[in-house]
Amino acid sequence: MVVLGVDAHKRTHTIVIIDERGRRIADRTINATTADHLALVTWAQAHGEERLWAVEDCRHLSRRLERDLLAAGERIVRVPTKMMAAARKSSRDYGKSDPIDALAVARAALQEPDLPVAHLDGPAREVRLLVDHREDLVAERTRIINRLRWHLHELDPTWDPPVRSFDRNKTIVQLTTTLAERAGTVARLARRLLVYCTNLTAEIKALDDEIAELIVKIAPTLLETCGVGTLSAAKIVGETADVRRFKSKDAFARYSGTAPLPVWSSDHPRHRLSRVGNRQLNCAIHRMALTQAHWHPDARAYLERRKAAGDTPKEALRALKRRLSDVVYRALIADARPASSIKQSEKFPEAA
Repeated sequence: MVVLGVDAHKRTHTIVIIDERGRRIADRTINATTADHLALVTWAQAHGEERLWAVEDCRHLSRRLERDLLAAGERIVRVPTKMMAAARKSSRDYGKSDPIDALAVARAALQEPDLPVAHLDGPAREVRLLVDHREDLVAERTRIINRLRWHLHELDPTWDPPVRSFDRNKTIVQLTTTLAERAGTVARLARRLLVYCTNLTAEIKALDDEIAELIVKIAPTLLETCGVGTLSAAKIVGETADVRRFKSKDAFARYSGTAPLPVWSSDHPRHRLSRVGNRQLNCAIHRMALTQAHWHPDARAYLERRKAAGDTPKEALRALKRRLSDVVYRALIADARPASSIKQSEKFPEAA
């Protein structure tokens, strides 16, 4: 078997082939086009019948390459960047170049047997694109509103619309009527910003409807969980990117940053908050935990038990997040499988 390490860039990809002992066999640099990707497969076939492609996990650069290789029947694993960096430091080659990086990727994949396997993009990518675009629009609308407020203050300091009211029709109508009576550059700019803000609100609401319609089909079980709304479910699905790539609920918890990190030695075991993992996914589970802490009886009882055992409120909430990570994992697994294959005994409660 040979391992092909790929250092992907925007316009070119560098590939280094190694054998089972990590010895370098060949290398090549190609353009990032589908035609060159197919020629690359032919070149790789001449160096080994059994092949494993190792790609640094930077999907914004390697997505087209992965898609073409998977369509050609190749097997691909994704190598985390920090693992590649460790392999590069242990190499006898000094410096940093595309061939050196590709060699580090290949050797890291050779040393680690359980790396994530690449698959073709599914509905989760579509959800993530929509959610990310919505967040960009919300951030842009916030910037527009902040500038608009300063213009309104300059025109009349008594104009101070309530917080989060610029998406309400009543506020828009009042400001439109008032600004129409004003002359000058400031008023003209304020009118333009108000129109821009209104258009952004309409587009955000349209995205909300599209995301809701899509997530109901993709994650119905997750939506039934207490504390998970449409946008939170979409964020979880998009950031998880197919839960089947995780070998267990513990691997998923580590990815989401809800698994506590051990920081002890000798006979005083203790753990601390994890700062690693996907922080967007962690934030969604955190919102879920806060909601259940207020509204779900089982979650509230669990928090009380943890506090009675000596946990601080933050430590108790952290423990609840770890349990909710397992709930989310089981819900995603259930949604990823056909409904007819789910046994009654495998169904789980909403509570933590």
